[in-house]
Amino acid sequence: MSLNFPLLLVIAVFVCGLLALLDLVFLAPRRRAAIASYQGSVSQPDGVVVEKLNKEPLLVEYGKSFFPVLFIVLVLRSFLVEPFQIPSGSMKPTLDVGDFILVNKFSYGIRLPVIDRKVIEVGDPQRGDVMVFRYPSDPNVNYIKRVVGLPGDQIRYTADKRLFVNGESIAEQLVGSEPGTLGSAELYKEKLGAAEHLIRKEMSRYRASPDHTWTVPAGHYFMMGDNRDNSNDSRYWDDPSIPKDLLGMVPDKNIVGKAFAVWMSWPEPKLSHLPNFSRVGLIK
Repeated sequence: MSLNFPLLLVIAVFVCGLLALLDLVFLAPRRRAAIASYQGSVSQPDGVVVEKLNKEPLLVEYGKSFFPVLFIVLVLRSFLVEPFQIPSGSMKPTLDVGDFILVNKFSYGIRLPVIDRKVIEVGDPQRGDVMVFRYPSDPNVNYIKRVVGLPGDQIRYTADKRLFVNGESIAEQLVGSEPGTLGSAELYKEKLGAAEHLIRKEMSRYRASPDHTWTVPAGHYFMMGDNRDNSNDSRYWDDPSIPKDLLGMVPDKNIVGKAFAVWMSWPEPKLSHLPNFSRVGLIK
């Protein structure tokens, strides 16, 4: 079962805040009145009795203690920075399995938590950005890919694994090779917009249809993984419930934020394999 953590966090903040408000408006004045009444009825008030009369209900005590912490977490996570962990190798070599990343939540506009409604325009995704978004076919699942196509762009990916944007071939430079899934894989340096990064191509695997072309509609984005032959991205999504002209496209409303840094890597979360910080740095 997939838990809606933002909703749970909002509910927790609301409940804790309500308990704190209840204490401030009703319960605390009653405690003070009870203490004053007791102190006025005896010549030498017993400190133990006063302490007992002033004691907050346990539920209120917990609510008041957790509220500031949860509120700060809600603000940071909803409007500033949210952490994610990379579950697959679709963004290799830029991101690897087990990388813990930070995502800027305000780069593409301020959105309200839970309902994800944009309330303040800040900026738009740029070609080459590494972006986290909610998968169009299942908004409960977060994906991370690179922005390749902007609204109005024409994207073409050929059988020989070349990328074209608006009729222009995206320049790439071979920088090395490594073992692949069914043989060898080659690493290329590619530049998309202002982003210069590495991509990975399997030399013995072909997934893309020959000379397939997509036109990006207004308010949508075309996404691809840097691990070009091992990425479930805009080229391959198939959902009969989505109109054909929007198939494979990520709508603006599904955007979560811009990934900008790796802060830890922990491929196997267990005591025998501790987290490491060798991959810490900004995401290109």
